[in-house]
Amino acid sequence: MNISSYRHPVLFYFLSTAISWLFWFIAAYLSHITPSNSALVNTVGVLGLLGLTSPMVIAYIMMRSDPELRHDLFNRIFSFKSVPTKYALMTLFLMFGSILLAQAISLLFGYSVDQFALAGSTSFTYGLFPAWFLLFLAPLFEELAWHSYGTDCLRARFSLFTTSVLFGIIWVLWHLPLGFIKGYYHSNVVETGWVYSLNFAISLFPFVIIMNWLYYKTGRNILIAIVFHITAGLFNEMFATHPDSKVIQTVLLLGLSVYLLVIDRQFFFGRPEVESPSPRHEVILSSR
Repeated sequence: MNISSYRHPVLFYFLSTAISWLFWFIAAYLSHITPSNSALVNTVGVLGLLGLTSPMVIAYIMMRSDPELRHDLFNRIFSFKSVPTKYALMTLFLMFGSILLAQAISLLFGYSVDQFALAGSTSFTYGLFPAWFLLFLAPLFEELAWHSYGTDCLRARFSLFTTSVLFGIIWVLWHLPLGFIKGYYHSNVVETGWVYSLNFAISLFPFVIIMNWLYYKTGRNILIAIVFHITAGLFNEMFATHPDSKVIQTVLLLGLSVYLLVIDRQFFFGRPEVESPSPRHEVILSSR
């Protein structure tokens, strides 16, 4: 598939951001109305869901009139081609390992071993759906937008590194209104202090670099992006993790992303990708 067919990055990201912001800023306003009631809470939940799904709907609208893009999307969503074992393992367990290692490192600085206990509840609420359900639902909807159309429309024009940085900036801005919706994860992060808000924003960049590396190494497999995104939210909510351990996790992921940039320079800094890379053309990490 020639990804130069993904032609409209400005239109896609403008609409995705503007429409999501519209729903989310209204939800933010309503979430602070007191006294609250179930109807109001559910309205906020519906608006939150509409903002979440807007980029996916926009991506579909932009692809639906092009048979080539529709065929490409179908093949990548329902791709059952063999994924190299190392990429499958990284997709499933990298975020799990990084949060456990971050918590272990935090013990050296006097933080409690109680972080390794399973959390009894999530750190956020979502009126319309159980919060745990949203940890699966949100990555699914997001990646059906970001890795169906959004990433490739940037990659057709820029190197993978530039694509990842540009998307990271857009993604930080896209999340911005969520910091104002009472009870949401991002709002709770803001309330814990500017250090943790900044950490959330910074953490998106290594996360995107690693996710895009996996995505293109596996032949633009959308399921890989979805699963990797799910593991990020799920494992970071699974334990009673101290916020400072999440800062340590960001440092670990930054280190890994720099390592990947160094050992796979051509992959990240080469010319814009117009053909889907084959999983056969891999960089074997252990050989460097």
